[in-house]
Amino acid sequence: MGALDWAVIGLYMLVMIGIGIWSKRKVTDASEFYVAGGKLPAWLVGISHHMSGYSAAVFVGYAALAYTTGFAVYVWWALSITVACAVGAWLFAPRWPRLRQRLGVISPLEYLATRFNVPTEQLLAWSGAALKIFDVAAKWVASAILLEVFAGLPLIWGILVVGGVTMIYCTIGGIWADVMTDLGQFVIQLVAAVAMFGIVIVHLDGFSSLWTMWDQLPAGHSSAFNNDLTIGFFIAYCIISTLSYNGGTWNLAMRLIATKDGREARRSMLYSGVLYLVWPLVLFVPMWAAPIFFPNLDNPEQSYALMAQEFLPAGLVGLVLAGMFAHTMAMTGSDANAISSVVVRDIIPTLRRDKSFLPEKRELFMARLTTFLFIVLSMGIALASDSFGGVLGLLILWFGALVGPIAVPMLLGLLPAFRRSGSAAAITSWAVGLVVFAVNRYVLNDEIAALGTANAQTISVAAPVTCSIIVFIVYGFVRPSVRPEVDELVDALGREDEPKPADETRTAGVTA
Repeated sequence: MGALDWAVIGLYMLVMIGIGIWSKRKVTDASEFYVAGGKLPAWLVGISHHMSGYSAAVFVGYAALAYTTGFAVYVWWALSITVACAVGAWLFAPRWPRLRQRLGVISPLEYLATRFNVPTEQLLAWSGAALKIFDVAAKWVASAILLEVFAGLPLIWGILVVGGVTMIYCTIGGIWADVMTDLGQFVIQLVAAVAMFGIVIVHLDGFSSLWTMWDQLPAGHSSAFNNDLTIGFFIAYCIISTLSYNGGTWNLAMRLIATKDGREARRSMLYSGVLYLVWPLVLFVPMWAAPIFFPNLDNPEQSYALMAQEFLPAGLVGLVLAGMFAHTMAMTGSDANAISSVVVRDIIPTLRRDKSFLPEKRELFMARLTTFLFIVLSMGIALASDSFGGVLGLLILWFGALVGPIAVPMLLGLLPAFRRSGSAAAITSWAVGLVVFAVNRYVLNDEIAALGTANAQTISVAAPVTCSIIVFIVYGFVRPSVRPEVDELVDALGREDEPKPADETRTAGVTA
């Protein structure tokens, strides 16, 4: 990297901090900090939902998969999310802002106290917050790997630089800073990725190489399913993505809660789905072509960074790197915001003697403090990432396998079809999912591995969430929970009518 590249990176970091400072003016209470008071427009939420859905891991872990498997990485990852967005626009997205309208929630888990009970809310809050630390840690590691390749910066300093800047702007500005930086980062990524795409096409053989380059790549790279990315793995990730991208990943639920109403939330999900369908095709072309320029790489995770160093002129290298950071900072900043909302609105009130929410000023202070502490803790985990299987180990096996059991009660609990699945069904499905994951990984690991890498990976990811879904649904039929307040809630979430104003005198787990 030259001086101009460093200048671009430095300017980008300063702009992100500046957006955080600007956003501080719009934050007057916890509702504004977490969900913008329900004032975010659909187009902005759509871009933010998209940007918050992936990070620099795309340019590291997924770049490695593109290098070794080819087109299948797009099918497995981008298409599974497109399916999730299509399903969510119809089924889940409109219900999230209606929760804010009807119950006054500003945390994605608050409604669980009414839908199930407080112990269920607490169980999912504590376990989900702990799991998310590992997911965010993987994003810090991915960014640090890129800095190490581009600039020779040691891993620890890469984590501290990217995490530190994110900490500043999202602690100051909350969701307003998150979505505005998402928009700025989208523009930066658009310019950087199009530049990278165009230069690689020129170094190949023009636009015709989009079809002809596959003949120069290893066999199977043009296939929709290849190596470990099988059709079974794709189906498993369609299920997981549907749960994750529709609110099981809490920061994405926060985006939807922050829209005006159900119609706006549906539009935002459709916008995000279109971006996932189209934009990854631009991002992945240089990654797919990497084996042509750099055959037999020992570490395919470095393939995209090596491509950028080889082909891009001074200044553009910095812009591409800024674009990679953009995705990480978008996701991790919004994750920190969501985790903070769960801690402040779901966990802290239950620890107070009167079970009430914090006073307004103290609540905003705690919102910023918990955001800061979450980022610090996740950065610490990132420094020990090798203990958990590296970047892909953190992302695919741990988060992918465990997010399902936590998300199943959250998402299915919104739907009238499962109204008879109560707190016992939620807790049992969560426990079964975690037990299945533990048995697969620590008891039957050798037996599953003997089935082959592809089958083993599919089973490790799909089994926990599949078992959780089955248990949650079946439990509701075998031992139905009948509660009038639940019937009233789930029926109301299906209607786009004029909501009654939420009563502000709420205590944790009780709607006045």
